[in-house]
Amino acid sequence: MSYPADPPRVEEIVAVMRQAGDGIHSDRLRGLIVVLWRAGLRIGEALDLHEGDLEPGRGALLVREGKGGRRREVGMDDWGWQQLSPWLHDRSSMPLGPLFCVIDGPKRGRPWTAAAVRIQLRRLAAEAGVRRRFAPHQLRHADAVEMAREGVPLNVIQRQLGHANLRVTTVYLQGIDSAEIISAVQARRAPMMPASVGLRV
Repeated sequence: MSYPADPPRVEEIVAVMRQAGDGIHSDRLRGLIVVLWRAGLRIGEALDLHEGDLEPGRGALLVREGKGGRRREVGMDDWGWQQLSPWLHDRSSMPLGPLFCVIDGPKRGRPWTAAAVRIQLRRLAAEAGVRRRFAPHQLRHADAVEMAREGVPLNVIQRQLGHANLRVTTVYLQGIDSAEIISAVQARRAPMMPASVGLRV
């Protein structure tokens, strides 16, 4: 089923992160949310990460096999790394494997599934009072919209998201609401011209 671009707002994402509570399961979920949101990864890319793919000192994550088998490096801001840090600490005491893994039982250290992530995000969003679709891909859309608002060039957003085509990136930016577009256009300065041309239209 196809859904319109309707990314969650910052306050909604933070509300879901808070709703996760405390403890190792919460650290894992918050870590995954920031990787989806602040690094703009697809759910499959995030779940394929390993500890060796992270370079906190550079603020970089390595996506070994993105869509179409493409490899890329992406950035993540300091706040994102701070939110991921508790999970990195928890993860270091578990068997080697994917960064976001099963925590309990005989499958400890094995891959966490996208289906389990989606179920947990939906449940927490409802508990947090978020009344819009809250899925992993929506967090990626939110990242694109926020970068555009911050003035990040479109080609940088395209590279961060791993889009082969710039047209796909522009679809992500449809999450910018009409009021924001009207406000930005309304704030434009009057046209400038040399005084010798005169002001008559």
